[in-house]
Formats: sequence, structure tokens, C-alpha cells
Amino acid sequence: MSENKKKVLVGISMGDFNGIGPEVILRTFEDKRMFDFFTVIVFGNTLILQKTAKLYKLPINIRSVGNDNKILNKVVNVIDVTENIDIELRLGQPTSESGRLAVLALEEASHDLINDKIKLLVTAPIDKQNSFSEEFPYRGHTEFLKDFFEQDTLMIMVSDGLRVALATEHVPLLEVPNLITEERISHKINQVFNSLRSDFAIKRPKIAILGLNPHSGDKGVMGTEEQEIISPVIKQFREKEHLVFGPFSADGFFASGIYAKYDAVLAMYHDQGLIPFKSLAFGSGVNFTAGLNRVRTSPDHGTAFDIAGKNKANASSFRKSLFIGREIYFNRLSNQFQA
Repeated sequence: MSENKKKVLVGISMGDFNGIGPEVILRTFEDKRMFDFFTVIVFGNTLILQKTAKLYKLPINIRSVGNDNKILNKVVNVIDVTENIDIELRLGQPTSESGRLAVLALEEASHDLINDKIKLLVTAPIDKQNSFSEEFPYRGHTEFLKDFFEQDTLMIMVSDGLRVALATEHVPLLEVPNLITEERISHKINQVFNSLRSDFAIKRPKIAILGLNPHSGDKGVMGTEEQEIISPVIKQFREKEHLVFGPFSADGFFASGIYAKYDAVLAMYHDQGLIPFKSLAFGSGVNFTAGLNRVRTSPDHGTAFDIAGKNKANASSFRKSLFIGREIYFNRLSNQFQA
């Protein structure tokens, strides 16, 4: 058990290669100590990673996995998802080729994850517009993984003790009120509760629920969703002696630091949760897909085309994605052994 707990076989989808994905991947494993914790497979293109290493003068051993499928320790193993031909880098400029390869890398890595060929998936950023197509009709990784695994996912943003989950994810703001139902809120709270227990080893989680409207509706003056939908659900959980509180007004909740008293926060929509999260934790945040029977994480930033190729990318969030994913993986193993 102790030897198994030392190292995890992680698969990494390369993301859009004209963004900062390849750079943050390689900067992470420039620190050779990372190989004490991870055996690494990158799904993407060997030559692109070699070009990236050369561009930034990173002394990293990068090897293509051959037909024997042999995976080595202490090197960056690469599974080429396209023919290993010379692909032109246009750093900072999304291209149809970079979008297509990003999707192929994600699909191949997800296939190996669901078949237990890798134990943890960390996804480098894709560009939603560049990757979107009839073949890949998804607004992000979370939506794709939900369909691919046929499981109900939940986005949780994680940074140290701060965890922010979303009741609705990549949907237009106009559609959010119609999605705020008692059934959805109850289900999302259950997902948060289960994830905190199994993924983060918190025995009795304390969860805060945000309101939908300004000032949490102000007793019906600015909206009634809090009174008619959210509060009744919270009451149901409190009657079962679960530590669920709210609904809180989002601005005061984060500005006053009240969030620090809770193990997780459930926000009603994307920007309500992610603007304060990224303001508090940008550069160290991690996107975790709860609800899957496998572990997937990603950094909290995007492709950052504006700094690609300029030697400015920070690998902190990507590195943290690896370690939080590893922690969740072993927490789940421990729960299995205790069951």
C-alpha cells in the first residue's frame, strides 16, 4: 500500500498547443522531484513538446510511446494522437489544427481513463471556440466528460480550503433562473456533500448556499427564488441534521470572508462563483470534476494565447492540479479500504 501510494500514473491531455498548455506541462516536470509522485503520459504530439522544450531551454527527457506501449519512469512519455509529423506552431494564434489535436488528445486520454490505463486525468486548457464543432459540440471539459462517462458531473473549483461548486455551469445567464429548481438544488447539494466526504475526507461537511438574486432576494423585493425554492431545500437538509446554511448574498459572503467558515460553497451560476474564486485564488486554483467514478482536474486558467510563446506562463495552477488530483485519488482508495 505504501509503495502504491507513492506514485500515480497520470495522463495529461495537451490542450491547444498554440496556447500555454505544452509550456506549463513541461515547466511542471522540469522539477525532477515531480517524478517521485507521478509517472507521466501526455496525450498529444511528441514533436510539439520537443519544440516547446527547445524554445524555453527546458532540459526534459521526452519520448514517444512506441508500439510496445512501454511506459518509463522519470521521463515525459507521449502518446501521439495523430501521425507524428512536423506540425507548425503558431503560438498565440488558435488554428483548426490545434483545436482538432486538442480534442483528439482529450478523447484518447478519456478513453484510457475509463479503461483504467491511467489513474488520474489532468487536462491542459482548450479553446472552446476553436474546439467546438459538430463532432465536439461541448462548451467545456466538464460537459464532454459528463457525456463520455454517462455520469452526472459537478464542477468544483478548489484552492486550499476554498471550494466553490456550481449549480449551473456553462449556460447563458438568461437561462439560469429556469434551471434553479428544488430538484436541481437538492441534487447539487447532495453531490457537494458526497464529494466532500469521499474526495476530500471531510466527515461532517459544512456547506454554504448562495442566493440567486442581489442581496439574496431581499425578502422577495428583488426576486422570490430564495424564498420559494432555495430556502425550502436548505430547510429539508437541516431537518436531516446536515450542516447546510444560507441562502447568502454573494457579495457580502465573499467580501467579509465568511466563506472561510465553510468546507464548500454552492453558487447558483458560473460568474457568481468563479469571479470571487479567481479573485481570491487565481494562479493556485484547480477545476475538479466531481461526480465521476474517475478523477479529473485542470488548472483554473485558459489557453492564455496573449502570453503564449513569451516565456511568461506560470505553472503553479497546473502543478497544483496534479497534487490535488493525486490527493483525491488516494482519498477514494482509503474510503474503499475502509468500506
